[in-house]
Amino acid sequence: MQLKEVLIKNGFHFNKRFGQNFLTDTNLLRSIVDRAGITSEDTVIEIGVGGGTLTRAIAEKAKRVIGFEIDRNLQPVLNETLAGLENVEIVFKDVMKMPTEEIEKIVGGRFSVVANLPYYITTPILMKFIEESDVVDSITVTIQEEVADRLCATAGSQEYGAITASIDAVGNAEKIMRIDRKMFYPSPNVDSAVVKITIDKNKYDIKDMKAYRAGVRCAFLSRRKTLVNNIMMSFKTDRKTAEDVVLEVKGDVMARGETLTTEDFVSLSNQLIERNLKF
Repeated sequence: MQLKEVLIKNGFHFNKRFGQNFLTDTNLLRSIVDRAGITSEDTVIEIGVGGGTLTRAIAEKAKRVIGFEIDRNLQPVLNETLAGLENVEIVFKDVMKMPTEEIEKIVGGRFSVVANLPYYITTPILMKFIEESDVVDSITVTIQEEVADRLCATAGSQEYGAITASIDAVGNAEKIMRIDRKMFYPSPNVDSAVVKITIDKNKYDIKDMKAYRAGVRCAFLSRRKTLVNNIMMSFKTDRKTAEDVVLEVKGDVMARGETLTTEDFVSLSNQLIERNLKF
């Protein structure tokens, strides 16, 4: 039975509040799991299980799948679509309201994330796992294409932003697939893309992650202002100190925050520590 038929049979109604758009093409779903690099050794977390189509594709490859779903109305649907899968566990909870330690306790070891994320929680979900977990190996997400371009942008480009620099500090983001909006049921108003983030917490020698994040926030505080002005405003310091920091980091007092590479942000964080600026 097709997912659409199962949804109708169980009287399921889409909830706009949850940003529900389901993928149903089996070949496409298997391709996502393949490109995520999931193997029979992996435990996978899925966020936003929906109709269970991606869950089933992950379960074919993974050792274990733990799906988190906020909409309990999907329970009878999932009882049908996931029938017979012994390596799948569905947790009806809002991941954003769960402490990361609680999620990790349920998993009980290292894991990867594979999810077709509701657009409205893309950034908070990514940052939750990237910033708060030390046992996540990779995150592969289907997201709005515009956001995907932002995650994989290069310094100085229009798409480049705080989220780009935050992710690049601890991982490598790669756009691995485009998905036309017509592939979803119901169809959203925008096209999507799949991004894989391979986590590498030792990619850069960052002495203090709090300082690094403070530097990133400061740099993108106002794109129209120079980095010097943003530093003065963010860290309540004088112009001379701010200029010395920027000269050390970028060699140009007129530099703007969006031109800083990840290496520059590492240097900026070191400057904040050395000069005892409050962050």
